[in-house]
Amino acid sequence: MDGLEMATAERTELAALLTTLTPEQWEAQSLCERWRVRDVVAHVMSFDGVSLLGMTRRVIRGRIFEANQVWVDELASLSTEQLLDRLRARLRPQGLATMFGGRLALLDVTIHHQDIRRPLGLPRRIPAERLRCVLGDSLHTPELPAWRLARGLRLIPTDLDWSHGRGPELTGPAEAVLMAVSGRRSALVELAGPGQQVLARRLAR
Repeated sequence: MDGLEMATAERTELAALLTTLTPEQWEAQSLCERWRVRDVVAHVMSFDGVSLLGMTRRVIRGRIFEANQVWVDELASLSTEQLLDRLRARLRPQGLATMFGGRLALLDVTIHHQDIRRPLGLPRRIPAERLRCVLGDSLHTPELPAWRLARGLRLIPTDLDWSHGRGPELTGPAEAVLMAVSGRRSALVELAGPGQQVLARRLAR
């Protein structure tokens, strides 16, 4: 399965989850600072149908670092039903979301899917093929902090045939490893090894 197919599958599973959420859950705080669940859903679709010129205009409006918020604000007037309908119409990534064979979209939606599930106490088992792909890509994407947070550590998921790096070992469930090196401090308690303390210090800065 290629990146675009995996991203489509991941978005489909996210949409299935969203159909079960209560109005209160849609308004709940996600793991993303300042974003509720509904804001994360809006962000997941932010690259779809956008041209390179359109992205440049958004970045200019958002002064680069606030660009993601600009894109979320554009969908702020939609109801949760409209957001869900919009996601269902975009299960297969479009536009800039198809860059790098859809793997950028896969990385984005997989992490944000967990940003929604974790605070709501709704765990799941992510398919191993997707996890391997996302873990590897997260470490080479400049938009994420994983390349910096995981530097000099050996990542060893206990439930996935995958490892990376050299140095103090960081062990635990693959999903928790992914979330922690992506900057989610709440996942640290699920990890172990001497690398856990190194990562904790980096996240505390």
